[in-house]
Amino acid sequence: MRRTARLIPVLTAIAGSTLLSATVAHGATVEATTGARLDTPAGAAGRSGSGVTPARAVPQPVEEEAADTKKEQQTVQRYWTEAKMEAAKPLAALVPEKDGARLTAGAIAAQTAADPVSVPATEPDGDAVTVTRGSAAARASTGAAWTRRGAIVKTAGRVFFTYQGRNASCSASAVTSENKSTVITAGHCVRMGGAFHGNWVFVPGYQNGDRPYGTWVATTLYTTPQWNNSEDINYDVASAVVAPLNGKSLTDVVGGQGVSFNQARRRQMHSFGYPAAAPYDGSKLVYCSGRAFDDFLMSRDIGLNCDMTGGSSGGPWFLDFNESTGLGTLNSVNSFKYGFAEGWMFGPYFGAEARAVYEAAQTTGTP
Repeated sequence: MRRTARLIPVLTAIAGSTLLSATVAHGATVEATTGARLDTPAGAAGRSGSGVTPARAVPQPVEEEAADTKKEQQTVQRYWTEAKMEAAKPLAALVPEKDGARLTAGAIAAQTAADPVSVPATEPDGDAVTVTRGSAAARASTGAAWTRRGAIVKTAGRVFFTYQGRNASCSASAVTSENKSTVITAGHCVRMGGAFHGNWVFVPGYQNGDRPYGTWVATTLYTTPQWNNSEDINYDVASAVVAPLNGKSLTDVVGGQGVSFNQARRRQMHSFGYPAAAPYDGSKLVYCSGRAFDDFLMSRDIGLNCDMTGGSSGGPWFLDFNESTGLGTLNSVNSFKYGFAEGWMFGPYFGAEARAVYEAAQTTGTP
């Protein structure tokens, strides 16, 4: 483990659901990676009669070392030829355990009990960027190719990995982080079926086989204990730390999107990804936009009207996305669809568990 610093500032709950498998949304000091409680006022924890209810303890994220030596990183780099990337396929649709939990008023209250936290986007030079909504109304989309430019075409990318001996892909986004090397994606894009994926790389700005900003090899992978232990779709969140490339860190090259936790639900959002299952082929960045809604069936996730398919998993969902600048605040990721409702996409609510995964990753050093 190379933790060096701390920042101070597609499942089925019912028959027919499918996981959006490979190339298938909310600045205090945080102690999540050491097992301490999040958002607990100093001195309040364990103090009887203080009038303050201590925040619940958040389980420590699960960590997996990936290519954490120079030799291993070179091996992974050589592995991913253009032909292998183009041939990578979405994972088969899954039918996970039917033990999902419906969203209730109590669940919403519990999720938003913690103070909202938001980390700003950053330019490649490291300067923070204030994300502002565009003056024009957002263009509604349920799965159109992104034809504008802006920061999103550099920070979003495809993820490639091996799963049970075959090559597959997902989507992900570079985010602001202390180590300048953190990527956020879905839990099943780093681990599924009881094991972490191998040969894991992030390719920002992927377009028709081109890799304009290079291939970034993961050194460490993180996911929630709920996803790790039982593949609970409500916690389908992960982060990856990637090694420097040509002497530079990831966000020094592509910049980083903002990220936020414990935000209000049912807001206007944009989602992005690289869907690879028909009618898409994984060659271009696709987006959806609209007002998020709550899953009223078998999860506590949030949903969007979106036609993206397998391979888009892990792609970012943004609040306050500016279509002119391509900047927003990452607040969820593409996760799953119900088989009987292909026009709906769902993503996990970014609460304390997602924040703990982000903090664990962004405070991990790179070799």
